[in-house]
Amino acid sequence: MTLQPSTGAPHARILGLGSALPSRVVDNAEMCTYIDSSDEWIQQRTGIVERRWVAEGETVESLSLAAGRAALDHAGLTGADLDGVIVSTVSHMLQTPSLAAVIAAKIGTDGAAAFDIAAACAGFCYGLAQAESLVRSGAATHVLVIGAETLSNLTDLKDRSTAFLFSDGAGAAVVGPSDEPAMGPVVWGSDGGQADAITMSNPWPEALALGETSSIVMDGRAVFRWATGFIATAAERCLSAAGVRPDELDLFVPHQANNRITDAMLRHLHLPESVTVARTITHYGNNSAASIPVALCDMLASGEAKSGDLALLIGFGAGLVYAGQVVRLP
Repeated sequence: MTLQPSTGAPHARILGLGSALPSRVVDNAEMCTYIDSSDEWIQQRTGIVERRWVAEGETVESLSLAAGRAALDHAGLTGADLDGVIVSTVSHMLQTPSLAAVIAAKIGTDGAAAFDIAAACAGFCYGLAQAESLVRSGAATHVLVIGAETLSNLTDLKDRSTAFLFSDGAGAAVVGPSDEPAMGPVVWGSDGGQADAITMSNPWPEALALGETSSIVMDGRAVFRWATGFIATAAERCLSAAGVRPDELDLFVPHQANNRITDAMLRHLHLPESVTVARTITHYGNNSAASIPVALCDMLASGEAKSGDLALLIGFGAGLVYAGQVVRLP
């Protein structure tokens, strides 16, 4: 006998986007009550003016649900239309069950496949790549991809080098079938030889044994060198893989890690001035896997982006891992 192969849509596309931000706004003046710094220094180093942290009653789960529902509404679908849910997060504090399984149930799917991924700040682009493959293979028709973080729970407020960077939020996309190409090939990979560049202060068992928590530790200089060199080249490869020239782009949406990194990448890419560049780090900080979808939603809401625009996405972070693709906005 011959096994029946799976078959799916000829192409996949993003059908809807949604985001959710916590209610607590933490400006640089408040941040400087935790660390020895200044508003001027933080803005010069990163571009951040304020960031969002969860308030009482807000969690990575509640943010994920809100973002997922918004994406479904934008796509004109319901939870019952979903075949898969992928959540990228490093701040869901349960090893099991997955956050995706919880979201799949609460958002009203009919037992959709669900799993979490841990690709840090590249996680949303990792999720998009997997969703696109699932739709094209026939393993799923509609997949919800969520990037969600509450990094304020993993931030050492005494660490002057990182405390001002990290923030909370969630962003989501519904990926479904398309008759025309609307998602370019993913360009992705890892450099585990630099895994110590972004890590945790202690494994959880050791931290708990000491009565402590574990927090993010980062070698900012190593990450800056990697992002402004290797990742800028990876962004070029995304354009090449998609067959898109820089002057055909409408938007450049890199992970919102640091405005200085974004500026360096722009110098490397030589993008024309007609390309709108995401700068949402200014008011939202670095919310890791959520940063790219949150930026897309913010740009659509403000009019900086519109339906049909061609956007270059590139995420990079702990691992060190990266992923990017060119997509058409819904």
